Amino acid sequence: MAHMSNPLATVEQLYQRTSFSALPSDLQDIIYYEAQRLTQAAGILLRIPQSVTAQANVVLARFWLAESPLSYEFSDTSAAALFLAAKLSAHPCTPRDVCNVYAYLLSSASPFLKGESLEADGKEKWDPSSYYLSENAYTLLRERILSLEARVLYTLSFDTHVALPHPLAITYLQALDFLDFPKKDISRRTVAYLNSALLSPQLLYLTHQPNALAVAAVYNAAKDVGAKMPECAWWEVFDVDREELGFLVVGLRSLEGWARKQSENYSDCGPGMVTRNWIYDEMRKRGLQIGNGNSIDVHMEDEEAAMMRRMDEKEEELE
Repeated sequence: MAHMSNPLATVEQLYQRTSFSALPSDLQDIIYYEAQRLTQAAGILLRIPQSVTAQANVVLARFWLAESPLSYEFSDTSAAALFLAAKLSAHPCTPRDVCNVYAYLLSSASPFLKGESLEADGKEKWDPSSYYLSENAYTLLRERILSLEARVLYTLSFDTHVALPHPLAITYLQALDFLDFPKKDISRRTVAYLNSALLSPQLLYLTHQPNALAVAAVYNAAKDVGAKMPECAWWEVFDVDREELGFLVVGLRSLEGWARKQSENYSDCGPGMVTRNWIYDEMRKRGLQIGNGNSIDVHMEDEEAAMMRRMDEKEEELE
């Protein structure tokens, strides 16, 4: 049954993440949420199955449990996790495709940054030059992704196994058989809860096994559509106790309200993806520093690297 379970985060890992990190917990949460959303959006544009994208979300969460998110740019880490998960599946992606998709998602033309549907056909025509990758820019981004891929594998000790709760949830729905209620509606809402849980800063996929997540999603979906559930403690049949079910039910339902609140609190970060530079600026506003006070140095290094990339691109255009 090992293939149906996941390695979970230890109490010590969770404690160190919240107690010894230089990042305030609210900034950790917004970084995690935005990076996971970016990963999901990239998976859609790359036409990767949701099962592969979900595995990338879990791999990214495990990596950030051991490494500080500020060690690398958030979008680069997201791209490396997705590239790695796709490579290990039956749907691999080329580095060129991954780089092009992330360049588009991070550009001003991206509907992802404006809260619009990625599948909607917008009437407004955007300038393709805003997400064009020159050969030099592509080479730099590809090298960062490949380097980060190796770092992720090393950090996780090459253990990239991820068991998802989605298949279990469908099996549980078939076993419960909600009388004459259409299973299609319940199934859709169940999968929606499981996909939303991937974005939750509560790290639900790192603290609970797939069977518990599946049961909680089924419970919430049945409640939403008004389906009649068995009057007995049916969740115990699937090896889930009442306390764990109660915690997960609340956790799955709380994400929407939390996300809405965060969008109001951090509206000043603009329509773009959260970056390390914005995090550094936010920490300076609060009078905080990273490590031994080297946050300003790292900030300057990022600006210098960006300036060098722009100079290389200009030189290539002149040639």
